Amino acid sequence: MKKLMLLAAGVLISFAASSQILKPVKWAYASKKTGKNEATVFIKATIDNGWHIYSQNMAEGGPVKTTFTFAPSKSFTLNGTTAEPKPVTKFEKTFDMNVSYFEKSVLFQQKIKYTGANPVVKGTVEFMVCDDQQCLPPETVEFSIPVK
Repeated sequence: MKKLMLLAAGVLISFAASSQILKPVKWAYASKKTGKNEATVFIKATIDNGWHIYSQNMAEGGPVKTTFTFAPSKSFTLNGTTAEPKPVTKFEKTFDMNVSYFEKSVLFQQKIKYTGANPVVKGTVEFMVCDDQQCLPPETVEFSIPVK
């Protein structure tokens, strides 16, 4: 009976381990005041080896591009668009087109103008992550970044 229980427990543990949710992207946030009533918000994606996320600047018909949506606020306004470094651009058979993406890590930057002492920049980032075998469904992550 003990052997049967151990076998059942082993099967359950291996099933649970094989059905783990993949989370190959971790997000981190920071801000830096750059002048009187001006700051830059930093949004960093750290990407597991073998995976990549897509640029904000993708043609229609391809993968889901990374998109930032900032919640409206009376305490700050956006100053320009969200900047990104130069992505890798390659042809992907999966989408039958050239795609632009980031591997390992990418730092996005958004300049803001603020009023008040310590504004908080809130919003979401939508992104899609792929490796050479699969793409995970698009995901939306909320963020809240205090400007100090």
